[in-house]
Amino acid sequence: IALFFYCLLVIAVFKLLSVTLTLSGIAAAILSVGMAVDANILIFERLKEELRLGRTLSMAVNMGFSKAWPAIRDSNISTLITCLILFWFADQLGATIVKGFAVTLSIGVIISMISALLITQTILKVASNSLLSKFLNLYVPAGRRDIL
Repeated sequence: IALFFYCLLVIAVFKLLSVTLTLSGIAAAILSVGMAVDANILIFERLKEELRLGRTLSMAVNMGFSKAWPAIRDSNISTLITCLILFWFADQLGATIVKGFAVTLSIGVIISMISALLITQTILKVASNSLLSKFLNLYVPAGRRDIL
């Protein structure tokens, strides 16, 4: 659900900014989707670790986010720094394709961070305070019920 909202946000921002997607822009958009997936995987893996330790779902969600956030933040910030460097070099050399890649990737990464912080966290917190919190097996893969 969170990745669906992420894709909607990216498309909306691209539409608002009148971004023209070239082949390099599409590659950057695909890379940013991969980073959004990675952020969600990190969050859910930390959540499973906390559930294995016997925490309640509400506490596991809070602890999982607090432990996953540094890795998500660091990878996204290093990607944004790389985008700035690419943009600067492309501006100096007149390489508009590289500039488009850098801009598209930076937009996607920023929205990915916002999506992980706001959408994924909100959905999991709502789920942890609902009747779904009784069914911890919903938070582990189908073939791996032994995790809990």
